Amino acid sequence: MYNALDAFNFILNPIIHHRSSVLQGYHQPSPQRIMGIDFTDKIVKRRIITGSVLSLLIALSIAMTCFDAKKGGAYIMAEDDPSIINYNAALPTEEEPQLLPGDIAWMLAATALVLLMTPGLAFFYGGMVRAKNVISTLLMSFVAMGVITMLWTVVGFSLAFGDSLSGYMGNPATFPFYNNVGAAADTNFSNTIPLALYSLFQLKFAIITPALISGAIAERVRFTSYIIFIVLFSLFVYCPLAHMTWHPDGLLAKAGILDFAGGTVVHMSSGYAALVGSIILGPRKNVGKMQPANIPFVMLGTALLWFGWFGFNAGSALAADPVAVQAFLTTNTATAAAMLTWVFVDHLRGSKSTAMGACVGAVVGLVVITPGAGFVTVGGAACMGMIGAFISNVVAHYFNTKANIDDTLDVWPCHGLGGTVGMVLTSCFATVSANADGADGLFYGDATLFWHHLVALVCLIPYIMGMSFLCYQITNLIYPLRVGEKSEKLGLDMSQHKESIMVHDEEEDDVVKPADDLDASSRIELGSM
Repeated sequence: MYNALDAFNFILNPIIHHRSSVLQGYHQPSPQRIMGIDFTDKIVKRRIITGSVLSLLIALSIAMTCFDAKKGGAYIMAEDDPSIINYNAALPTEEEPQLLPGDIAWMLAATALVLLMTPGLAFFYGGMVRAKNVISTLLMSFVAMGVITMLWTVVGFSLAFGDSLSGYMGNPATFPFYNNVGAAADTNFSNTIPLALYSLFQLKFAIITPALISGAIAERVRFTSYIIFIVLFSLFVYCPLAHMTWHPDGLLAKAGILDFAGGTVVHMSSGYAALVGSIILGPRKNVGKMQPANIPFVMLGTALLWFGWFGFNAGSALAADPVAVQAFLTTNTATAAAMLTWVFVDHLRGSKSTAMGACVGAVVGLVVITPGAGFVTVGGAACMGMIGAFISNVVAHYFNTKANIDDTLDVWPCHGLGGTVGMVLTSCFATVSANADGADGLFYGDATLFWHHLVALVCLIPYIMGMSFLCYQITNLIYPLRVGEKSEKLGLDMSQHKESIMVHDEEEDDVVKPADDLDASSRIELGSM
């Protein structure tokens, strides 16, 4: 209750001290004015009501977390209920791998769900940009499905999950061209599904990660350069992180770091790479007031992402078992809590409740719960969703109004920062009552996991940003990163692809000549940064 009251006071304090019409005439006593607050003011009423609802939600989440801790998570562990078949008792041992049809069926479905997230991301991003850049933004997500699939087949899977080289990266000679990847299970990863299926599932994560970066550099990055960059990023950033986190001999895995479905591997890597890209490419020119091209596209993309994320998180259990159910449940809860929190915070700021805000809030909730989906309780998930959405909302608002960094679609505040907050909160809300293979976090009496996660984050963020910078620099040396000024003004749909959702005159189709688009000024001087 103490935390809920603190939150309520935190929300009301800006109202009390706000230099607006609320305090004008404070010296004039009025039965409708208490502590200088005019309760007849519509803005005050709205903020008090919204703050009260948000405070109640926080209190409810804290109460749920306390109840889960007191209950010990007995509703999750199948062996505690004789009426439930003990799934774990039927599992094969490491010495006796046995393919289970139920697990195979679920992982096939989960793999398809995760792949669906990339077209969902394309619509999510495509609806947010200006109309002259919709097709190019959509295509950057779609093309990743082709580029990363081939890269993964040739060498990516080996680098991520091959025989460990000092816990940092896999041996590229382990599974080249999918050699030795077949229908048999590999006990390093799963005893109940084929290695080929495990590889396909992990491939979908590798596809969406570089696609996430495209939202930060949209409307000004050259399409060819983007393809070169995502290849380099996947080889030198994504694959090492996947190996360190999810391979049993990886550095982070052996250190006890808990990342259930990709808080570091997917969201932090893409988010901080997006931040570096935003800085390197610089701000867009003549943006003016950003007018989204198609908000229904954003809502469609959000729906596909939310739907596909159940495969993303619940599928990371790698089995049709109680942990998958728990991850499914916490994913939905955190997403709903984050969506409502984002809308409430916008409301408190005096903004209207918008479809864009609800969609972005939902995605932030999905990001924040990703590392802890299989390790936390429902109450913990609700708290994680609300805390993550509040922090990301405040930072995104600051970025859009104060910072001189043009992250086109707020990729870093939502994914980079959201993934970081999710990792920290996982180390706080994790409990063995939710998953016996996890650990008790800070709020369950053990600070070990919390400190391990903090050390890991301190090491990983500079690594991701440094390697991403090198990838951008190498790309820029091969082919200029940024389009020319004429191309940017015309829009990337026409200048890069000669396609558009808008009607163009024939005279305008060839406005940008190759010489204009590849002028010397378009190559970014990275060495001077």
